[in-house]
Amino acid sequence: MPASNATSRFSDRVENYVRYRPGYPPEVLQTLASECGLEPNHVVADIASGTGIWSRMLLENGNCVFGVEPNAEMRGAGERLLARFPKFISSAGTAEATTLADQRVDFVTAAQAAHWFDRKRAREEFLRILRPGGWLVLLWNQRCTDSTPFLRAYEQLLLRYGTDYQDVRHENTSRAVNEFFDPAPFRERTFDMRQEFEYEGLEGRLLSSSYVPGPQHPKHAPMLGELRRMFDAYAVVGRVAFEYETHMFFGRLSWSDFLRES
Repeated sequence: MPASNATSRFSDRVENYVRYRPGYPPEVLQTLASECGLEPNHVVADIASGTGIWSRMLLENGNCVFGVEPNAEMRGAGERLLARFPKFISSAGTAEATTLADQRVDFVTAAQAAHWFDRKRAREEFLRILRPGGWLVLLWNQRCTDSTPFLRAYEQLLLRYGTDYQDVRHENTSRAVNEFFDPAPFRERTFDMRQEFEYEGLEGRLLSSSYVPGPQHPKHAPMLGELRRMFDAYAVVGRVAFEYETHMFFGRLSWSDFLRES
């Protein structure tokens, strides 16, 4: 599947995405509160909200959240999983056309998604829906690739079997984050996080990724065979660990900065 097909590429990965993708460390919300003044009464637009992993954290913080998600399958899962939160409002919009009203929100966030956006058009849309002085927050969980023998082997598996892994790796795309903010200043924070899996969870985590071959692909069965061999070789007490660095970028957006750059 081409990397450019950002809206539909997760359609057949939804259940594994829901079950096995990581959340975000509590330090993210703590930082937003201490450095951006996030309070429960603030309204947030979570762009490309997917199945609602990040939206849930905001809702549990008391915030009203507009979940903007163009993929019907992902959006449906988010609506189902977040149905108990009356402050969650789902929208079939995109980063470039959210469908939200002018100056409707205090924060715009994008978790694990901003690398898919048309940055210039998305930033203009964010400026439109943000109230004056509003904040943009971009998050990525970046899997460590070289910190343990297992993670080195997992990286080699992706390089060998991934369909377009090299094109969509977050360490490549997140480097362009300054394009969302320039010339406005922004800050960066990094937090450590970890997931542990038995084999079933490891397989589900792998298959939640958009760049691995699906069941009908000739590489699918050999890939899972290699994954099983890796697990048997590296598991400790029946589990393996993913280590992550959560990268958080945040800053205020203003029309004066946008117009000056344009």
